[in-house]
Amino acid sequence: MVPYKVFSGTHSRYLAEKICNSLGCELGQMKIQYFADGEFSVAYEESIRGAHVFLIQSTFPNSDNLMELLLMIDAAKRASAKSIIAVIPYFGWARQDRKDNPRVAIGAKLVADLLSVAGINRLITMDLHADQIQGFFDVPVDHLYASSVFLEAIKAKKLKNLLIATPDVGGTKRANTYAKYLNVPMVICYKLRKKANEVSEMKVIGDVKGADVVLVDDIVDTAGTITKAAQLMVAEGAKSVRAIASHAIMSDPASTRVDQSALEEIIFTDSIPYSQKSEKVKIVSIADLFATAILRVCNNESISSLYVI
Repeated sequence: MVPYKVFSGTHSRYLAEKICNSLGCELGQMKIQYFADGEFSVAYEESIRGAHVFLIQSTFPNSDNLMELLLMIDAAKRASAKSIIAVIPYFGWARQDRKDNPRVAIGAKLVADLLSVAGINRLITMDLHADQIQGFFDVPVDHLYASSVFLEAIKAKKLKNLLIATPDVGGTKRANTYAKYLNVPMVICYKLRKKANEVSEMKVIGDVKGADVVLVDDIVDTAGTITKAAQLMVAEGAKSVRAIASHAIMSDPASTRVDQSALEEIIFTDSIPYSQKSEKVKIVSIADLFATAILRVCNNESISSLYVI
């Protein structure tokens, strides 16, 4: 059996350590040297020749996280790793997945090309903003879903009048999947944006009166959309409103908005480190999910059973 080794970028070490605990292995040793002008270099402090190398690094802001990952990939390739698997729980730039305006970049495709040219043999990621991003890669992509951990969290609440909602039309497919699995109704929030990160108008399509609403989303950035949706749900007669979202970008003033919102709580995964404080924010770990995926990739086993929905 080909040995595997797990390494982490600087800002994803907290998650990599949890994954290694689940795997029962040591986190690999790396050295990152910084220069006075902000440039940095990456070096492995142990042999990785002939090994499957798993590099754990979410590419959330700032862009140093992506650059660090690219250097880790290149260093592993030059150190004769048998295969290089990028483990990117949160794939940044995913919102730039198409040319929706004249003269704009398709950032997700550019990042996919950068990773491929750097030398990855495989990608493991979770809850991409758009499923078609998998097609931007010419290497295998294992696209995991946080539904396995979120469904347990929802069931634990034992909500009597559960109703699934999506804060925007783009998340309809995701919310519908949850609603079908749980056999509960679904409603949609229609929002109109005049510019990025600012919602100008929102309406509810469906009846939420007396319901315990769970809003389902993939990312929360400034929390403007999800808090406005929660307020609208309560105004329409909802009994309670909660939210689940895979990635806690939570740019300022997101935490303040959540604290002051009609949301009872919002549950995130730990794909991105959440360092701010909010009594309404709860974090569930995806470490076991990724650890299982890593083992199955090493053993050439199917990972389809990890897809609850």
